[in-house]
Amino acid sequence: MANEYGAKVTTVWTTRAETSQDLAAIRSVTEAAFPTPDEAGIVDALRADPTAWIPGLSHVCEDEDGQVAGHAVLSRCTVDGSPALVLGPCSVTPAAQRQGAGTAVIRAVLDAARATGERLVVVLGHPNYYPRFGFVRASLLGIRTSFEVPDEALMALDLQAERAEQRAPLPQGVISYPPAFGV
Repeated sequence: MANEYGAKVTTVWTTRAETSQDLAAIRSVTEAAFPTPDEAGIVDALRADPTAWIPGLSHVCEDEDGQVAGHAVLSRCTVDGSPALVLGPCSVTPAAQRQGAGTAVIRAVLDAARATGERLVVVLGHPNYYPRFGFVRASLLGIRTSFEVPDEALMALDLQAERAEQRAPLPQGVISYPPAFGV
């Protein structure tokens, strides 16, 4: 972002877990970030599903004025029956895109999951974006969907990779998504 003189301005993003006061702002951010309201509906459906929703694993990022500019959520899925997390929807207002808001909120929600001892996160997304967080092609880990997706778009992250030698292997098999995703 540049100021009126063309000088680059760095935005500082504050991240935190969502609160009930954030729900309208999250819906607004999500609707602004996508061409249809479908993703906002997914977030609402996840929040209403006690088997998918995990308190503390839905985060927002705020700009310097305290306005919610981004959102990322992790919800419960399984891989071959073993618990895992799915990342998404992730949303950033158009005005805050390409300024680090998405990176900040995704790092925050992944750190929160790591701190609670969660092990595996899957994401279906842009193959040039998610590797910055440590995601790799899920197929390399033996993880797949029950529907056809480009191999490079389905990715997975071992949140406890630095301690992997002390843990059981990651689960392998088919991802079962929460019903909110409709797959």
